Parts: sequence; structure tokens; C-alpha cells
Amino acid sequence: MPNSAPFEITPPITAQRAAEIAAGLDLRALPPDFYANPYPVYALLRETEPVKAMPDGSYFLTRYADLVAVYRDAQTFSSDKKVEFTPKYGGPFGSDGKIPPLLEHHTTSLVFNDPPLHTRVRKLIMGALTRRAIADMEPGLITLVDGLLDAIEAKGGGDLIEDFASAIPVEIIGNLLGVPHADRGPLREWSLAILGALEPKLTPEQEALGNRSVSEFTTYLTTLVAERRRHPGDPEHDVLTRLIQGEDAGEKLSETELLQNCVFILNAGHETTTNLIGNALVALQEWPAAKQHLLSKVKLSAPNQQGLEADLSMEIDEFLRFESSNQLGNRRALKACTVGGVDLPEGALLTLCIGAANRDPAQFAHPEQLDLARQENRHLAFGFGIHQCAGLSLARLEGRIAVGRFLQRFRGYRLTAAPTRGGRARFRGFLKAPFSTGSH
Repeated sequence: MPNSAPFEITPPITAQRAAEIAAGLDLRALPPDFYANPYPVYALLRETEPVKAMPDGSYFLTRYADLVAVYRDAQTFSSDKKVEFTPKYGGPFGSDGKIPPLLEHHTTSLVFNDPPLHTRVRKLIMGALTRRAIADMEPGLITLVDGLLDAIEAKGGGDLIEDFASAIPVEIIGNLLGVPHADRGPLREWSLAILGALEPKLTPEQEALGNRSVSEFTTYLTTLVAERRRHPGDPEHDVLTRLIQGEDAGEKLSETELLQNCVFILNAGHETTTNLIGNALVALQEWPAAKQHLLSKVKLSAPNQQGLEADLSMEIDEFLRFESSNQLGNRRALKACTVGGVDLPEGALLTLCIGAANRDPAQFAHPEQLDLARQENRHLAFGFGIHQCAGLSLARLEGRIAVGRFLQRFRGYRLTAAPTRGGRARFRGFLKAPFSTGSH
């Protein structure tokens, strides 16, 4: 692929090497070159073993049509993770006789549950993420982004992730939950640790850090919830107030459900949006024609000037398809069934490879190309069906404003060193990406 950077960003993998990785694929023991570029392996699996039996007895799905079929059938394929996560996190009770914090969190949050809990929580969250509420966030988001860009311009550069991409969703989610600005410092590290514990291979260090992060965050939230009960916010914009006050058929969330789904809101909106913004800006360094396409759409702006937002909806969706922030999903078969022509037993665990499905040539023309003019882009980056991401409209808004205003200010930006990948299979993004604005 064309690459305007003076170093390799996404290293190629030979057909022979892709075949070696695919033959012995084990999500608990992935080689470094897979993390750097998994797509040749995904392509080979789609062609040869689209429903691949894994060493642990689970199944790895890579075709778009198979993922959609599983997403559609919530009666057969459960999102509930209690069976899978109880042994993973040392449950049902730890050595202290208590439920391990990671287990309690990941089995109570919206994304890893079925109706009725899923239905109740999603309805309450969606009530605070209406089209009007999201539109009302735009001026504040522009002010936030421009402030970050001002700081970057003053230095002539910085890091795309640490100084820009990661700072945006933390502030937006902090606003949604009404977290005081002075308390937002630990939010990103808590989120990274809790989500890091979702990786297929969990080290003792990751587990300990994840458990500590859940405990620290829920302890903080207990105080925040008590304060919000005394002084409620506007439920039309304050998700926490809405969760506290909200009822579905007369039933309120329990305290545990409330706290753990506040943790979920941070996690769901933080790393995935950080990855969207970071992946997009790095990808434009590899695809200079795509960068020129975007530059032709965004107008040169003065600092802090509003009202110049181009409609980058189509481009943001292509970034989401091409480098999906969330690469893997999971389901459990509640009964014997057939997927992709393969018979699966009751209880079968399925890994849905979103990153592979989003590059399936049966669904997308020239899927290995970053085509910012792509039409009918029905990617699966936000999932599909009843579990489709509740915050997708907010994520798209953050992506449009962040990428658009960044390019308005720094049209000649360039990476100054090879970016550092996050080294995770489930969430694909960068930890660091040093850059110069090109104006110094």
C-alpha cells in the first residue's frame, strides 16, 4: 500500500506466514506479527476455515454472513458470560469469600447480558443519548477538541493518542456521568485495565490490576451516586441521574447493576472511540490519496472557529470498517445449531471476528483498500441486532469533529516515529503515535 511515512506502519505478512499462523491459531498464544497485521490471517481463514475449531473447543468465525446470522438470532446465541467468565476470573468466589470484582463487573454490564437486564439498562442509557441530546453536545465537543489542538500547536506536535485521541472520550463520558473535572485523572487507566482483562490470555498482573481498577472505580462511583441522589442532574443529559431515577415496568436497577453499568459506560465509550480517532489519523499516513480526499472536504479554519464542520459521516464509517476498534465479539450457543454449514453443540463458545467480517469480499468491494468514498458501508464495527452499540451516534460525532478539525489545523502533519500498537487482539489501536504538525 502507499505509505507517506518514512517507516513501516503495518508490516506485510507473507502467504506462508499467514498459513502458519492460521493453522495453529490460538487466541491465548498469538505471535507478535499477528497483532501487527492480522488481516492476511483473517483472509485465509475466511477462504479455508470460516468456522474454525480452536484448541480450547471454541469456534472462530470470520465471514460477514455468519456473523450477521449469529447477531440476528439472540434466542439461540447468548451474550451472557457467566458460564465463560466464572472460571476465568476465579469465581464464583475468591479466596476472601467475595465475588472477584472483574467477575462481578463483566457479568453485570450491559454488553455481557441478555434480556431482561440488557433491555432495562439499554433503554435507560438510550433515553439520555437521544438525537437532540447528542446534537447539544457538539459545541462543547468542538471547544474541547480545539483546546487540545491549541496545546499541540504550541508545541509543534505531540502524540496522537496521549495528547489527542484518548483525551476526547474521557471528557465526553465524564460529562455524561457528571464526574467532576478534578476527579477524571484515573478514568483512562481504570478503563484500560478493566478492558485489558478481557483479552483471551489473562496474566496474573492483568487480573490483579483489573480487579483493583474495578474496586477503585466502584468505590468512587458509590460516593458520586450518593451525591447525585442528593442533587439530581438533568435526566435528559445526565446518564447517571437517569440510571438512578429510571424504572422499567416499576423495576429499578439494583445498586450493583447501577454501579457496574456506570463502569461499562466509561469502558464502552473510551477505548473504542480513542481507537477510532487514532486509527484514522495513522491510516491517513499510510494512504496519502485518502488523506487528500479528506483535505479536499475540510476547510482551513482559524483556531476555535466554529461552523466549518464538513459531513465526514461516510469517511468515519470507512475508518470503522477498515480498522475496527473492537475486533472480537463473543456468543454462547444455547442449543445445538448450525453456523456456516458447521454443526455446533449446545454450549459452544463462539468468537465473532468483526475485523475479518469487515474485510469480507463477499460484502465489500476491494475490502483491503481504505476507500473513503465507499457507498452502502454496512460494517459491523458497532455490532448488529439487539446488542448494537448504544453510543454509536455519539462515537460518530466524536470521530467527525476530532478528525475533521485536526485536519483543518494540521494539514501537513506527519508521524515522527513508528507508532506503538496496543498489543491486544480484542481492541485494535495504538498506545503511542508521535507526530509533528508539519508547521514548525
